[in-house]
Amino acid sequence: MPHDPAPSLLYDTPPATPAAPPRPASGAAFDWIDTARAERRRAGLVRTLRPRPADSPLLDLASNDYLGLARHPEVVHGAAEAAYRWGAGATGSRLVTGSTELHAQLECALAEFCGFEAALVLSSGYAANLAAVTALTDRGTLVVSDAGNHASLIDGCRLSRARTEVAPHADPEAVRAALTGHDGRALAVTDSVFSVDGDAAPLPALADACRSRGAALLVDDAHGLGVLGDGGRGALRAAGLAGDADVVTTVTLSKSLGSQGGAVLGPARVIEHLVNTARSFIFDTGLAPAAVGGALAALRLLEREPQRAARAREVARELHTRLTAAGLAAVRPDAAVVSVRAPSPEAAVRWAADCRAAGLVAGCFRPPSVPDGISRLRLTARGDLTGDQIAAAVGTIVATAPPA
Repeated sequence: MPHDPAPSLLYDTPPATPAAPPRPASGAAFDWIDTARAERRRAGLVRTLRPRPADSPLLDLASNDYLGLARHPEVVHGAAEAAYRWGAGATGSRLVTGSTELHAQLECALAEFCGFEAALVLSSGYAANLAAVTALTDRGTLVVSDAGNHASLIDGCRLSRARTEVAPHADPEAVRAALTGHDGRALAVTDSVFSVDGDAAPLPALADACRSRGAALLVDDAHGLGVLGDGGRGALRAAGLAGDADVVTTVTLSKSLGSQGGAVLGPARVIEHLVNTARSFIFDTGLAPAAVGGALAALRLLEREPQRAARAREVARELHTRLTAAGLAAVRPDAAVVSVRAPSPEAAVRWAADCRAAGLVAGCFRPPSVPDGISRLRLTARGDLTGDQIAAAVGTIVATAPPA
């Protein structure tokens, strides 16, 4: 029996031409990075990663652990127990295999605690803001965004492809004016507490401006949950807007709740819409069970010990009072962030480094992280700080302060 012809003969195709060998690799494609790095260094804007040990001897006034719950035994146990029962990861997107009964419990608990009809948990607060802004807008939508908003809200506006107008910081009348004359869908977007200076948005006046023009209001309450409102129920609860039909809020689980992740809260029809349309929810792996369990444990702890929220605000006020009494330009805090102005980016970096050398970790905010271009030390008024720790922190900051 004759042999089968070779495939090339069977289909009468010419032999393949050998591929040319690849050109030698050249680093020239990324030479522009060296130029950018040199520019950052000249401007004093170089950032570096600094891994911390598990048990640091430094006093921490830089993290967002406002209530000191990240290492609380109940929160850690909640995270460990969830990981042991549900596994290390969510295993898939929420719409495939990544939703567990634990996720549903946390969503119900968050909605009830904050006073909203429904909630949706995502892998980060950043993802929650992207989800909310992009899913609630389209090309015909007008978005009015506060000039001091967090980068995640700004990126959400960019990704939404909606027409975005930036309103002056904390100016409800500017928001009202921007909305005037627009026919169609409109959304005002703001932080509840701005992460740079710690000042609060005028939420009732913003809601009134939106309602006068038929617009919705989206509030990022990352720095309000656990600090503001009755027992830490958030800035929307404090403003009397929680649960309103035209208000949506986002929160993070990584600050006051000491865990990780984010959530969108609002009317049930809004949450159902996000489940079906928000790309940062649909195409992202679900939040890991340990983070869900830790956040749920922290929320239950805060329900049981509501005084923790008031203590965080008390510490912030004490830090501000002591720092201003010492002659430093500290901004009056509305929540748990205390900002202290520095004369330049280089001075802010040196100030933070000198604080660290003296045993204190302070946040250093400088361009492009600050919208007004003013560099600062950013202090976290943790609710678990003692009077002695507050006094020591203020002493270190004052002793290392650069000349004005």
